[in-house]
Amino acid sequence: MQECTTVKELGKQIYVLRLGHRPQRDRRVTTHVALVARAFGALGMYIAEVKDENIKKSIMKVVERWGGKYFEVIDGVDPIKTISHFKGENSCIVHLTMYGILIDRVIKEIIEKCKKILVIVGAEKVERIYYELANYNVAIGNQPHSEVSALALFLDRLWQGHEMNICFPDAKYYIVPSARGKVVKHVHRS
Repeated sequence: MQECTTVKELGKQIYVLRLGHRPQRDRRVTTHVALVARAFGALGMYIAEVKDENIKKSIMKVVERWGGKYFEVIDGVDPIKTISHFKGENSCIVHLTMYGILIDRVIKEIIEKCKKILVIVGAEKVERIYYELANYNVAIGNQPHSEVSALALFLDRLWQGHEMNICFPDAKYYIVPSARGKVVKHVHRS
């Protein structure tokens, strides 16, 4: 298998809180938020207020094949209680919003101060309380964009590119980088 870094070796605990998920409209986007969270080193994702078994099943299928058994999707959570649970020493609430401070102005401080991070991403208009509860309201850019891309760019800046080498020791499959074609290896475990 390729040389890699485990999520534990990255040294931070990252979770994502998905606000405003609408099951019929946002299923694909919310699934992609979870996929990015897992692949880029988060330990789990919370879906605020809504239960959605389909997303949980979809992500658990990915975890089963590609690894990361620690990653969990917890749906139907009270978002304010979840934020309160994360408040504490060395913990930060980071709300990704195009109305925030540009990432390049705050990422160094977040890297230095925050060991445990709850990243808030919204699906629709986010209520004012989340701006007030966040330690950091961070903008990836000040133009409308996807919460999937915002999360990916935030995690890339947070990990400073180290997430590109994340591997999952419990994976059944892994991809071998290739200039041409698709190379997928199956890991045979006894």
